Formats: sequence, C-alpha cells, structure tokens
Amino acid sequence: MQGELPFCYIDHVKNLLDIHCHSISSGHAYSTIEENARAASRKGLELLAITDHAPAMPGSAHIYYFHNLRILPAYMEGVRLLKGAELNILDYRGSVDLDQECLSSLDFAIASLHPPCIPFGSVRENTDAMIGAMENPYIHVIGHPGDSRYPFDIRDVVAASKETGTLLEINNSSLKPTSFRPGGDEILRKMIYQCLKMDVPLIMGSDAHVSTDTGGFMEAERLLNECGFPEERILNKSVKKFLHHTKID
Repeated sequence: MQGELPFCYIDHVKNLLDIHCHSISSGHAYSTIEENARAASRKGLELLAITDHAPAMPGSAHIYYFHNLRILPAYMEGVRLLKGAELNILDYRGSVDLDQECLSSLDFAIASLHPPCIPFGSVRENTDAMIGAMENPYIHVIGHPGDSRYPFDIRDVVAASKETGTLLEINNSSLKPTSFRPGGDEILRKMIYQCLKMDVPLIMGSDAHVSTDTGGFMEAERLLNECGFPEERILNKSVKKFLHHTKID
C-alpha cells in the first residue's frame, strides 16, 4: 500500500504559521516571546502561537501567567500572536492541568503526554488519554504523538481527530537526531498514512525552545514529502485555513 502512494514535494508553498513555541517561562527554554516573534517575522511567518508548558511541568509557569497572557499585544514584530499553552495530560481520561475557566481565556491550546506528568501507559490507556483530551472543546492540537514511550492506537486517534477536529501534530523537534523521543519517524509515518486514508489534515509544529528553531519544519516536511502528504491538507500553508479549521477568531 505505502509504495502505491504518490511522492510529492510540499516545500514550494511557504509555511505561514507555527503553533508550538516556548519562551523562557517554560523553565527549560531559552528565548523571550519577543525574540521568538522577531525570529518568526524574519522567516516570513504571519502567525505564531506561544505555548508555554502548563503548571504541572516541573519548573514551568504558574497559573497566573496564563491568566495574564491577555496583556500581550495581538501582533508583535508584525506577526499575529496566539496566546496559548501546552497542557499536560494528567490521566487516562484526558484531564489537563489548566481548568476550563483558564482555557476559555486563551486563544489556543495543545495537549501532550509528558513523562513528568503521566506514567507510560498501555496502548489502550494512552489512546484513551489522547481521545479524552481531544474531546475537550478548548484543545486544538495533540502535541508530539510520535513518542514510542506512549504507544497508541493510531486508527482510533486519527478517527477522533476527524470527529472532533482536534489536529495531530507532526513535531519537528521529535524528528531531529538529537530528539529524546525514540521511534518518532516510524510512528508518525504510520499516522500520516492513516490520515491520508481517512482524509484528515495535519499540522506541523516546531516545538521551538530557542528562537533560532521558531518556524523550523525541515524534518517534518521531509517526512511529509516522503509519505506523499498533499500540501493543501497541511494547515501551516494557510492562516485562513488554520483559523477556519480551529474556529479561532
């Protein structure tokens, strides 16, 4: 089956947004929001989501930080800012570490499985955790699903993405040779093929923890190219399509 899929190049259409970016408020990142926005502007991005780690991540920001994101301007360095968070999934029901009141005040939210916040579960447990988070109306993206320490039922999760509209991320950082998430390439490859089969769009995220990585998608694009994933279904290529899909004003 995989050999029958078309090979196509997607990098001739410019990427216009990055939905996964950390500032020094995450505790283990190295750039300010302004530095990230400046880097995004230099790379021609039109939209950048600031998604610092939510409070359950050791060393990260207090809940007051997320309530106070409203003071940020709508645009910085000519780039639209989405004021968001990377939530930690806390249990196999998909609970996260910011309450609905706080989430309702944000523009955008990613939910991810992180070892400090939830144990490595079984395939069923991890699948249920991801789908539970996807059913939260304030969560727009499941972050870095290509982590072999958290195996999941790919078909079930892609089906939930189709049903809920919650996007699945092709995380550029996870695909780098320096990544601490093993097996990402093969897991994401299988997920991409399932998304092709079920007509489900995808989103790339840099997962930048330093401004020089903001808007960087080289590894993610390589993998999507190899899988023949059509550029019109990669939502980084159009701010209008991304905002329409996520129902962000």
